[in-house]
Amino acid sequence: MHQIRIRGQLDERWSEWFDGFTLVQGSDGNTTLTGPVIDQAALHGLLRRIGDLGVTLISVNLLDEKEQSCQEQSCQ
Repeated sequence: MHQIRIRGQLDERWSEWFDGFTLVQGSDGNTTLTGPVIDQAALHGLLRRIGDLGVTLISVNLLDEKEQSCQEQSCQ
């Protein structure tokens, strides 16, 4: 599971374009995309899509099992 943060707000209708990723808009004006990436080629494709939108990439993180569980349960 990967978590990708981008600058700006994308609403949930973009999740289909991002292969089913969950999109969450933060109060800081940024968007977090969370979802599975099957391999490096898929990750590079996803990053190209973000680049094609012209938005700024803030971070890319691989979530461990504890972080994944917390994401699903909206932990603080």
